[in-house]
Amino acid sequence: MNIIKTALATTIAALAFSAPAWAQDAGFEPPEQCTEVSVMEEMDHSAMGHDDPAYNARSESDDHDAMPEHVQENMRRMAITMPAMEEGMMREDADVAFACAMIAHHQGAIDMAQVLLEHGDDPHMIELAGEIIAAQVGEIDQMTAWLAENAE
Repeated sequence: MNIIKTALATTIAALAFSAPAWAQDAGFEPPEQCTEVSVMEEMDHSAMGHDDPAYNARSESDDHDAMPEHVQENMRRMAITMPAMEEGMMREDADVAFACAMIAHHQGAIDMAQVLLEHGDDPHMIELAGEIIAAQVGEIDQMTAWLAENAE
């Protein structure tokens, strides 16, 4: 069973890291069409509570060191993709906003799957993580290509 798990994990990991542009350790950078300042981004978002100290209190007050390693890693990676997803949603064009937010969202799914590959034990979950990575990478590629052709 361990040989099968090791072989499966090795195959999935190779697939997962075959697209280094999406590997979190390389640093996630959304497509440039998702990071240009829009009119909506220049709006005052204080009414949404994002500048309220309570909004970020959980991440500041949680004792991450006491959490299991996989939780710490998921939290670290989520801290990178969540702001990118929020920024992507602020695009003025609905199609561009969807693609930008979903690219970051899919990266979050890839990150979580990679953490499972590093820390998980169940062969079915490891297999599912590999399938998720393959699907999400393909969809990110589609949305990135669409943005390159259609976003202004």
